[in-house]
Amino acid sequence: MIACAKKDDELLADICGPHLWWLGQSGFLLHFRKRYVLLDPYLSDSLTKKYAASDKPHVRMTELAVDPARLEFIDVVSSSHGHTDHLDPETLRPLFAANPDLKIVAPAANRDVVRERAGVEPIVLEDQTSAEVAGVVFHGIAAAHEELSPAYLGYVVEFGPYRIYHSGDCVPYDGLIERLRPFKVDVALLPINGRGPERRVAGNFTGAEAARLAHEMGARVAIPMHYDMFTFNTAPPDEFVNEAAKLGVRVHVMRCGERFTYVR
Repeated sequence: MIACAKKDDELLADICGPHLWWLGQSGFLLHFRKRYVLLDPYLSDSLTKKYAASDKPHVRMTELAVDPARLEFIDVVSSSHGHTDHLDPETLRPLFAANPDLKIVAPAANRDVVRERAGVEPIVLEDQTSAEVAGVVFHGIAAAHEELSPAYLGYVVEFGPYRIYHSGDCVPYDGLIERLRPFKVDVALLPINGRGPERRVAGNFTGAEAARLAHEMGARVAIPMHYDMFTFNTAPPDEFVNEAAKLGVRVHVMRCGERFTYVR
């Protein structure tokens, strides 16, 4: 009998590609061939509590997707920068308690703050450096959270033959496209909440800018993020969807907790 090159679970993995779940804000759970990666999870109400009595309340718009203590199967978690919705001790501490062998990837400039908030030593990256963690390869890509800084990174994550770009918090800057094009990104995860001085926080791509970035890097599909979490710092995905349609970019707008399966 002639053996199949691939069958059963391995064949289905090839057909289906990786699964992604949006967990709100910039948080995603990735799964491929029994590996689980969390990107920038914010799974608490720490910011709502912190700013409740301030003149900049963080009023939550979307319910909590899952208690991080229940995620007992995670191999790697990443943080793109030190803002609490991307490096949250109330998310990370229970996550590490549930996963004793968990590794965290973060910018080298944020080593000390990761130690403080997560209680562990991170695996650190800088712009255009790479590391393999639990069989998953992370490539650091400089991010400009309104300004370029070593403390801000995006990541291209390699899951087998698939490449997923998580920009972190970022606005357009010279050199970003050139960094990304060689990766031939399959899925681009991009913030679309925009920016404005009245918010008094550093901002991100507008919807149109995110769509143009996806087009110029050649991403096969783009998914918006960093919206519908806090009332003062959000934007609807309409501009992103409309601009992407003009440019011929395939997009998928997700609900929090929804699964997306990438198929080439």
